Amino acid sequence: MGGNTKRHTAVLCFCCLLYALIIGPLSTVMGSKPSAEKLGALPTIATLKFISADQKLLIGSSLVMRVITYFGGVVEMSKNNIDVSPDFLMMSRTIHAAVKLDPYNIDSYYFAQSFLPWEVGQVDVANSLLIEGMRYRTWDWYLPFFVAFNNSYFKHDFKSAAFYYQKAAELSGQELHISLAGRFMQESGQTDHAIAYLTLMAKGARNPLAQKNYETRLAAFKQVRLIEKATERFTTKYSRVAVSLDELVRLGFLETVPTDPYGGTFFLQSDGKVGTTSKFSFKKMTGKEQQGGATP
Repeated sequence: MGGNTKRHTAVLCFCCLLYALIIGPLSTVMGSKPSAEKLGALPTIATLKFISADQKLLIGSSLVMRVITYFGGVVEMSKNNIDVSPDFLMMSRTIHAAVKLDPYNIDSYYFAQSFLPWEVGQVDVANSLLIEGMRYRTWDWYLPFFVAFNNSYFKHDFKSAAFYYQKAAELSGQELHISLAGRFMQESGQTDHAIAYLTLMAKGARNPLAQKNYETRLAAFKQVRLIEKATERFTTKYSRVAVSLDELVRLGFLETVPTDPYGGTFFLQSDGKVGTTSKFSFKKMTGKEQQGGATP
């Protein structure tokens, strides 16, 4: 027993010494520089894991705090009209290192999301970090929600956005995520999937208002699917995209122009996809949108 204790103590002392040898000189050098230049170099992940021993959570948190402090200095200098070029690459590397040490540290993901897609345009890097985090923070709906937002807002990848909004909805049960999942499923050309998904959610809704919202969106998507089937039959027969819903009605592919339960007006976009001036929302429409100038 005594021998094991001595060995553990010796290993811990060696790790602390090694950590001091690596981080100490770096801290001394960086301490003499302005705050916006203090991010500095970073040991390899393997080295960090070794020297961290059983203090990985602590070291991981310190790395995140190091990046936040550095970026705070950059922001402060920018406010004082001091021209600074943030080292976003090293910020990203440091955050990734922190996640490797402690994949449960939520600050790593939140802060990475705050600058990687917005400030650097590194949407894929941010997404890979968030998706890795989902393996550990299996209960956290924020991570799939962030990925869904990145894919829809930055990449216009609505199919992937729908997938991750659905994951967020399953974890949170929040109506917003459920609605977004349904909407982006429709936008990505998966109206049948959106209908199936919203049908299930409407049946399982406990809140009457939420159930009504699901049913309204479901009704809208059923109308969309009705139009889509008509355009598909039209294209099969005439080998071209229909010009308008009026053409579909005039040639007998639709009995009448379907009604949007959100109060908008359905229309055909130039690529033949179905749009609506309501954007599947009860918000007040602008004059341009009422004329069919908006896309869903």
